Amino acid sequence: MLNYLDNILRDLLLNQVDGISDETQVRFQPPDDDWRTYVANLTVGGEPANALNVYLVELRENRRLRSNQRATSVSNGQVHHDPAPARLDCHYLITAWSPAAVTAAIEPTLDEHVLLYQTTAVLMQNAPVNPARIYPPGSAALTAVPELIRDSDLPTQVLPAEGFAKLAEFWGTMGGNQRWKPGIHLIITIPVLLLRQFAGPMVTTRITEYRRTGQPQTAETWIQIGGYVLDSSTVSSLPVAGAWVQLQTTSGDPLQTTNTNGLGQFTFLRLQAGQYQLLWRADGFALPAGPRAIDVPSPTGEYDLILS
Repeated sequence: MLNYLDNILRDLLLNQVDGISDETQVRFQPPDDDWRTYVANLTVGGEPANALNVYLVELRENRRLRSNQRATSVSNGQVHHDPAPARLDCHYLITAWSPAAVTAAIEPTLDEHVLLYQTTAVLMQNAPVNPARIYPPGSAALTAVPELIRDSDLPTQVLPAEGFAKLAEFWGTMGGNQRWKPGIHLIITIPVLLLRQFAGPMVTTRITEYRRTGQPQTAETWIQIGGYVLDSSTVSSLPVAGAWVQLQTTSGDPLQTTNTNGLGQFTFLRLQAGQYQLLWRADGFALPAGPRAIDVPSPTGEYDLILS
């Protein structure tokens, strides 16, 4: 995901900052002595060119945006939980560089300040960063961006009030000839997908037998069944909350009615072994072609219902 964010920033700066028109003018390497040599020899169209160094200096989890929410999905009787993405603050330090040498008539620092100002204005005008506003609709560049962030407003801070607290330490690690340079502290927050968690097989049938001690003829058996109502239009058949489900006799007489819970689950209690049918529906979905015939208990242990 970080490489996509880098490319989004590069393309934004190339498209909107005056004087920055070639990919060689926006680089992500450390602004050290090797970088100084690179800038000193940088040309675009045969002419010396200014450059922007966009260096990722720090990564931090954004704990304010941490969420314990999770989505539940069911596949082949297995229950999985998809945790909400974590949030990662990407701290960049953007500096402007001129290849010109200092002379009595030339003060390259002024050109760098102009470039810093223009870059700041572009970043502020595009905050929060959203790839769908940077790339043309339907373009290959937009399609290449992961769907998770393709049309998302990524929280963006340009020049946060607290500043970049480690400037002295930062420049002190960039070589003996380096001098303190002003830079744009930019923070962009991106999602981090967490691994799917296996919750285990779904329990769909519970059989309970009641009898008096030592008197097997008094036995009574009651069965509880349960399943999910699933949306077949989604890739992983996500559960549908609030769906209406009715248990009927084979002749269509209603026995019990319920609604799925927040996880798309339904259950029916105190059933005798035998044949039944299930009828179901939910707002926004087409009606099923007809009820589903089931055996209780089911040989497969599966009672899921599919909406489309």
